[in-house]
Amino acid sequence: MKTQLNPLAAALSVGILWALCLFIWTFLSIQWGYGSSWIDLMAEIYPYYEATAAGAFWGLLWGFLDAFIGTYILVWLYNFLVLKLGK
Repeated sequence: MKTQLNPLAAALSVGILWALCLFIWTFLSIQWGYGSSWIDLMAEIYPYYEATAAGAFWGLLWGFLDAFIGTYILVWLYNFLVLKLGK
C-alpha cells in the first residue's frame, strides 16, 4: 500500500504551528528575556522580525510562509518518491 500525504493539510498545519511558536516566543522574549539569542538568530533570517510587538506580527507572517512553503515542497517530494520508488 502506497501511503501519501495531503500537501496542503500538512503545510497549513506546520505553517500555523511555526507561526504561533514565533509569535509566542517573541512575547516571552520581550517580557522575560527568554530565548533572546534565538530571537536574534531568527531576526537574521526573517526581514523586519525583532523582539517587539510589531516584530511578533512579522514573525507570524514570515514563519507561516516559510513553514508552509517548505512543508508543501517536502510533502510533494515525499509523495513523488513514494510513487516512483513504490513500483
